[in-house]
Amino acid sequence: MYGASTVQKSKRRTHSRPELTDEQKQEIKEAFELFDTDKDGRIDYHELKVAMRALGFDMKKAEVLKILRDHDKTGHGFMDFEDFAKIMSDRILARDPMEEIRRAFQLFDGDNKGRIELKDLRRVAKEIGDRLEDDELHVSSFRQAMIDEFDLDQDNAINEQEFFAIMTDDA
Repeated sequence: MYGASTVQKSKRRTHSRPELTDEQKQEIKEAFELFDTDKDGRIDYHELKVAMRALGFDMKKAEVLKILRDHDKTGHGFMDFEDFAKIMSDRILARDPMEEIRRAFQLFDGDNKGRIELKDLRRVAKEIGDRLEDDELHVSSFRQAMIDEFDLDQDNAINEQEFFAIMTDDA
């Protein structure tokens, strides 16, 4: 009744390409709007480089210039939102989740000792704008409780394996 090629085509259609979440789409839109400094609906090389960095893609000048050249429809060194959204969507979807977790761990483990200690949580909280002082009992206790909760080997720190477990809900 149905040939093998019909069944194969049907199977191919069921494997849909992953899509961005609404939050990811909004982040792309906000990055473009934030760095389209003259609000003309286009971004130049500098705006593109900073917008890509804001979305987690720290690229070399030559790479950014190539992207811009490949998508510059007018030949004037600009990219519109549609192209930016497509490029960023493709790059976000191509990310390796385990590599992203490894990079996040490295942000916390600022001195590369292979573990996240209470002082690292304090530093990151300060960097992202947590203005609460450490001598406030509840803040210090909360940060320590975070370590205590996930510190499986009881060394008073979170190692990379424990961090992976936290980030992948295996803790």
